[in-house]
Amino acid sequence: MDNYFQSLFAERIGGILYGKSNEIYKFEKIKRAKRQAIADFPNRPLLDFGIGENDAIADTEVRATMSNEINKLENRGYADNGCNEFKAAVARFMLRQFKVKLDPATEINHCIGSKPALAMLPYAFINPSDITLMTVPGYPVAGTHAKYCGGTVYNLPLKAENNFYPDFDSIPDSIFQKAKLLILNYPNSPTGQVATVEFYEKVVELANRHKFVVVQDAAHVMFTYRGEPLSFLQIDGARDVGVEVHSLSKGWNMIGWRIAWICGNPLIVRAFADIKDNSDSGQFLAIQKSAIVALDNPDIPVQTNRKYYRRLQKLVKTLKNIGFDCEIPGGTYFLYVKAPTAVVNGQKFESAEEVSQYLIREHSICTVPWDNAGAFLRFSVTYIAEDENAENKLMQDLIERLNGIKFEFS
Repeated sequence: MDNYFQSLFAERIGGILYGKSNEIYKFEKIKRAKRQAIADFPNRPLLDFGIGENDAIADTEVRATMSNEINKLENRGYADNGCNEFKAAVARFMLRQFKVKLDPATEINHCIGSKPALAMLPYAFINPSDITLMTVPGYPVAGTHAKYCGGTVYNLPLKAENNFYPDFDSIPDSIFQKAKLLILNYPNSPTGQVATVEFYEKVVELANRHKFVVVQDAAHVMFTYRGEPLSFLQIDGARDVGVEVHSLSKGWNMIGWRIAWICGNPLIVRAFADIKDNSDSGQFLAIQKSAIVALDNPDIPVQTNRKYYRRLQKLVKTLKNIGFDCEIPGGTYFLYVKAPTAVVNGQKFESAEEVSQYLIREHSICTVPWDNAGAFLRFSVTYIAEDENAENKLMQDLIERLNGIKFEFS
């Protein structure tokens, strides 16, 4: 018998049917398949390329600062919209890294990771029937919350034939008329594509023409391998039409610290700060002050970048030996490769999800499937490996695990 509140659940999370669906989220399917593979083959170690978070901890100096700051009385209280010292450090970083000059008081605000920032921004703009433009595959949080606001999401598929850029020319005028937000993510997760000056210039022109706000998620920007890292705010006019969200999670190995920032147009930053002020009380000040040390050390993201680029080089070489068609991505620590359609003289696959399940079940190899814009597998190089010898062994294990298996690609 249902509880009385079964009928009280909001429609945005399923309404009266909330909790009754048997549909399994793809990441839960992966977790279940991993557990089963470990149980069925206890002597066959799992080769886990599905992890989406850094395998290293934060820099020694950053951790030492945290150890010191955590004991200071002045750090005990609410941080609200952030400490001025953190905002100033962000301004120094943006100027040093991108030659973008920002006013710390009006054009920067901290957030408890980039995820909450992307979740909160739709509340500043989206009313029922408003449209959010979003690239897919990608991080769904902003779109989820746009729907919570009563809006709708118009997906822009990132297809291989379009070099994993959105096809803006395919968007009908009727969609542009109702669009209030464009959510971008470059370097793109999971495709690995990086933005160009020309691409961002087109985005700025479209935003001005069709009157929408741009939100650029730059979480992976320090993992740029094709050219120098590029900020949306480096483009003339970008600050007039949008904001950029940065995170210390990826480039600085601070995944669990939950510290990020939003920067750009001062009125949009102010709107975000007002919503945030009614949603949380700020990140622990000791974490913000530790993040200052991270931001002021330009060597940290450089070293992290080199590590994952090295691993990507090894993975690309290994997968090519197995028969995959792949190359070093422009950015991120993900490798996005076309999924096979069959095993020669063996199993056929209708989707990337079927391939992913096959690899886990039959070979204890974990990947993440994407079927939003073609069938692709995402390999992550954030696997646990103590040194380069361990990385090399993992690559050799991958080759041996699939030795004798020939895939078909159509």
